[in-house]
Amino acid sequence: MSVRNKIKKAFNSFLEKLLSVNESHDWNLESTEKVLIVRQHNQFGDMLASVSLFRAFKETYPECRITLIAGPENFFAVKKNSLIDDLFIFDKRKLLNPFYSVRLKKILSRKYDAAIVPATVAVSTTSCLLTGLSKAKVKVGPNSLDGIPNKMNYAFHNRVNLNWKKNPDAHVSDFILDIVRPFGVTTKNFTSHISFDNKDLQYASDFLNKINPDRKILIGIHAGAGKPQNRWSLFSFIELINKIIKEFDAVFYFTGSRSDKEIIDFIKKYFQQEGYFLNKTIPQLAALISRSSLFITNDTGVMHVAGTTPTPQISLFGPTNPFNWAPLGENKFFIRKSELMSDISVEDVFNIAKYILDKNKI
Repeated sequence: MSVRNKIKKAFNSFLEKLLSVNESHDWNLESTEKVLIVRQHNQFGDMLASVSLFRAFKETYPECRITLIAGPENFFAVKKNSLIDDLFIFDKRKLLNPFYSVRLKKILSRKYDAAIVPATVAVSTTSCLLTGLSKAKVKVGPNSLDGIPNKMNYAFHNRVNLNWKKNPDAHVSDFILDIVRPFGVTTKNFTSHISFDNKDLQYASDFLNKINPDRKILIGIHAGAGKPQNRWSLFSFIELINKIIKEFDAVFYFTGSRSDKEIIDFIKKYFQQEGYFLNKTIPQLAALISRSSLFITNDTGVMHVAGTTPTPQISLFGPTNPFNWAPLGENKFFIRKSELMSDISVEDVFNIAKYILDKNKI
């Protein structure tokens, strides 16, 4: 065994001795005034899917206060969420900062009635570690995920086996509740939510006054995606937009971040006069989308932002199962033909867009 593996084994053994608690088969929470939820890993969409978990606690125990430990990559998804009472951003890079470490210690030292580690696509070792270090009375987390044991299950009093195979088409916001369902904590409302205030709405209004002073049909487009395989062809988007313009008196705007610069620069060659809502905050983006007639997007983080609004939406899917991840709610449509985005035709998207826009005329 290499020196590195020996050190790793010794450290894991130390953690197990430090964090091990006796497993409990009592699935009753005596008190739930203070609840800690640790979800510091995963992407933006995964965090938005956690809203159903926050809601389930608030509906089951209306007086409980929820403290959420999130990460730098996902905290902004729930920054203004009214279901969360306290938000702490866990950043490994700041652990050497004594002031930051003291704040983290204070968060973990609170006497929580329960601490929860949810999991969807992976089990976070760091989340298990933070929960193990907390002073929570009851610690709940994955015993296994899809049959693969969680090597840190010893940190939890109540250990839950999570398995997508039981219902492969379950929506992620439903699946995430499996971690607390044994306690009777649940909800029937699986929709997500992003809070935005009057300042965000005003920001969106100022943008709209510039690009759409005549109050035409307003359509948002997000043509980017973090994963290249989730991107529909830009030429298809361009053809779709031109097809809609011929049929409807519409104004378009395009959303994007710094990572979408190449995509946005390409689109600008064809639609210089349209609006570009780039690098804005998530609440500002949600406020704008909520004022739109239609939003069309690839399967990516912005899809989940649009999914929190009542705006009619078309989400385009390739390799990902839309039954797991597509936004829920009325007027939320998705298209998936195969694992290849290129199999989605312009006509496929246009027909649904026409149905939505014609419906709104009535």
